[in-house]
Amino acid sequence: MRTKFSRSRLIGWSAAVLILVLRWTCRVRLHADPRQALRESGTRYVYAVLHAHQVSAVLHGETGTGAMVSRSRDGEIIVPALRIRGIVPVRGSGGRGANRGRGGREALDALVEHVIGGRPAYLAVDGPRGPRGRVQRGIASLARRSNAVILCLVPIPRRRWVFRKAWDRLQIPKPFTRIDGYFAEPIRLIAGESSEQLRQRIEMTLHELERQCDPAEAAHLYQASTKP
Repeated sequence: MRTKFSRSRLIGWSAAVLILVLRWTCRVRLHADPRQALRESGTRYVYAVLHAHQVSAVLHGETGTGAMVSRSRDGEIIVPALRIRGIVPVRGSGGRGANRGRGGREALDALVEHVIGGRPAYLAVDGPRGPRGRVQRGIASLARRSNAVILCLVPIPRRRWVFRKAWDRLQIPKPFTRIDGYFAEPIRLIAGESSEQLRQRIEMTLHELERQCDPAEAAHLYQASTKP
């Protein structure tokens, strides 16, 4: 047990160093960034990104942003990388099967309080296990309970490694590349809209944004019309 824990910590801090190297060497350019106007109007917001894009999203994450992190060993590995970028890890994950809901409800409650307290939150919305692009219900619940708009963000490194055998096709920017971050129009809550309808709007927005900005990777998105 101690060996596994030590190995996880070693991998975690190695990942944190990699994040620092990428942050120092990569340039980030944001497109259609609505955050300044939202801040000036006092509007709360939460980020919706795909699991594949989480490394690039972390590189330019706002200090104090809350992020839900799995209680698994994989989750333990990414905690140092988040903390070194000033992102607040909130542990818990909905999981599946016997693990469904383990810690997820408490973590979502904590994220809601985090956003109500005036700081944004971030969710990899098709995690923890996909399928790629299938938005889970947590982001809709977080936005509704905290009365926040949703910022769909697709960050695309010009040069990158893509883990093609991973379910999410995780992307790692290469050092000294440029990352273009594309925002969609903020998704605002609509009176009388159900959580499922909001979830579908978020999913459609992320899909369309990736299709426009990164069509090669968008070809691997989950297709709602072919899944139950």
